[in-house]
Amino acid sequence: MPIRIPDQLPATEILEGENIFVMTEHRAISQDIRPLKLLLLNLMPTKVATETQILRKLSNTPLQIEVELLRTISHEAKNVSEQHLENFYTDFESVKDRHFDGMIITGAPVEKLDFEQVDYWEELCDIMRWSQTHVHSTFHICWGAQAGIYFHYGVAKHELQKKRVGVFPHKVLKPSSPLVRGFDDVFMAPHSRYTEVNAEDIENNPLLEMIAYSDEAGVYLAKSIDSRNFFVFGHPEYDVDTLLGEYTRDTSQGITDTMPKNYFPNDDPTQAPRATWRSHAQLLYTNWLNYYVYQTTPYDIDAIGEE
Repeated sequence: MPIRIPDQLPATEILEGENIFVMTEHRAISQDIRPLKLLLLNLMPTKVATETQILRKLSNTPLQIEVELLRTISHEAKNVSEQHLENFYTDFESVKDRHFDGMIITGAPVEKLDFEQVDYWEELCDIMRWSQTHVHSTFHICWGAQAGIYFHYGVAKHELQKKRVGVFPHKVLKPSSPLVRGFDDVFMAPHSRYTEVNAEDIENNPLLEMIAYSDEAGVYLAKSIDSRNFFVFGHPEYDVDTLLGEYTRDTSQGITDTMPKNYFPNDDPTQAPRATWRSHAQLLYTNWLNYYVYQTTPYDIDAIGEE
C-alpha cells in the first residue's frame, strides 16, 4: 500500500522514479479507508533530502499512511526555500488540537549545544509534551532521540572526544521485541554524531528498555516500556551517499579525522561507498509502524491519549 503525500512535494517524483507506490492527494480522495496519520517533525537543515529518505522508508509497508510535515517556527531555516516551507509544512499551532497515530522527530546538527541553548528548545518541549496526549507512538531519531529521552525520562547526553561517524555492527539485545523481529543477530547501521547517551542510564531507568547496542558506537535502539516512545540513536534513513556528503563537507571545512568507518570499501575514500544497512533500516520502520502504531492505535483517532 502507498504513502499519501502532497502532489507536488519533490519527494513524490523521486520516489515514483524508484518504482515506489505513492498515492497523491487527488487519488486518495476516492479511497474509503482510514489511513494512519503520521506527523513528521523535520528538524534537519536539508529538509528535502530528509523528507525523501524517511518517506522512502514509510512507503514500503502494507499500510496506507497519510504524512504531514511539521516545522518549528522559532527557528529560521536557511537551507530550504520559504516557498517550500509554505507549500508543504504546517506549524504546531495548526495541529495542536488534532490527534495522530504516529510522529517522527528527526535529528538536528545542534548536538554540541546544551538542549536549553537550542533556539527552538521550548517549542520542541511543547510538541513533545503534547505528544503524550495526542500521539499514539513517537519515533525519535539521532539528536531527536537524545532530546526526547532527556525530556521524557531525564537521560542526559555526553560529548564525545571526536565525531563518531561510520557504519557499525550492532547486537540485538532483546530478540523477543517486535521492534527487531526479523533482524539478524548482528546488523549494520550508520551513525554521525558528536554526543551519546550512556547505556547504564537507560538500563537503570525502569521506564525504559534497551533493544540494540554496538560495542563501538554505543546505544542504538531503546524504547519506553509502554511503547509510546522509541529512540534510534543512529541514522537508519541515510542514503548510500549521505555520509560521503558529510565527509566531503567536513574535509572542505578543514575538519580532520572524520572519515566514516566501515563505509568505503577497504576504508579507501577514493572508492564508491556501499550501503550495508538498507534491509535492517526498512524493517525497523516497518516493524514500528505495524506492531506499535497500526496494531494498537484506536480506530477512533480522537480517542488517542485516553486511558
